[in-house]
Amino acid sequence: MKALEVSSPEQDRPDAMRSGRSRKGPRTRTESKSSLEVDAYIARAPIEFRSKLVEVRRAIRAVAPDAVEVVSYRMPGYSYPGYAYKGMFAWFGVQRNHIGLYLRPPTIGDHPRELAGYTTTKSAVHLPLDRAIPTALIQRLVRASARIMKQRGD
Repeated sequence: MKALEVSSPEQDRPDAMRSGRSRKGPRTRTESKSSLEVDAYIARAPIEFRSKLVEVRRAIRAVAPDAVEVVSYRMPGYSYPGYAYKGMFAWFGVQRNHIGLYLRPPTIGDHPRELAGYTTTKSAVHLPLDRAIPTALIQRLVRASARIMKQRGD
């Protein structure tokens, strides 16, 4: 009797995605497994929201270029390993009517004037899908959240 051959997920992936190496050499930070998972998250989003998700991602990465990009709580997240709570300081995700930007408290509470036109919670800002992405605001909030995470260390 012949044994059933089962392929591993590694074997099913295109050569460029196997073992962290592309045909051109090792992956860069932006091509890490986690970054590829974020790419997949964006690709699974409704097409009309993808460009906005890319804008949010670029805004975060512009102010936190050395942060590790991960998928956490089933959405893209950013961390500086070595700190408490795995160094997590920002996440984003598409919802039915908005893109959620999730930050370490008290980031939201520290920016009441800047966030007056947005729906907020203790740790989230709802970015309406029918408005432009506020890149500069996202960058200020992400910087503040990373600073809070590093200072508190909890």
